[in-house]
Amino acid sequence: MITKLDKNATRKKRHARVRAKLSGTSARPRLNVFRSNKHIYAQVIDDMSGVTLASASTLDKEFTLDSSSNVEAAKAVGELVAKRAVEKGITSVVFDRGGYLYHGRVQVLADAARENGLQF
Repeated sequence: MITKLDKNATRKKRHARVRAKLSGTSARPRLNVFRSNKHIYAQVIDDMSGVTLASASTLDKEFTLDSSSNVEAAKAVGELVAKRAVEKGITSVVFDRGGYLYHGRVQVLADAARENGLQF
């Protein structure tokens, strides 16, 4: 029987493997995605200076949807993080899926970010 802790441990291993090869710079920061059962979060991070440049989540005040754990919520977060990044002059990012499969909420968030001005 696979427990939730086992699944998260294997996800963290996958994420560490990806992060060994992927890093955000000031010219091309990293768009990181974290999803929980209830919420989804996205951050644009400059790894060289260790600074979060823009972020969005389903916990933000601008988030108005009733449900925060579905595809529509992920799309809204993708749009919001892209708009905040473009306002700060960031158009090109490296996508970090956080060890999750590029499917479902993660894919929709990435597509929404692309449609709103981010390139990756």
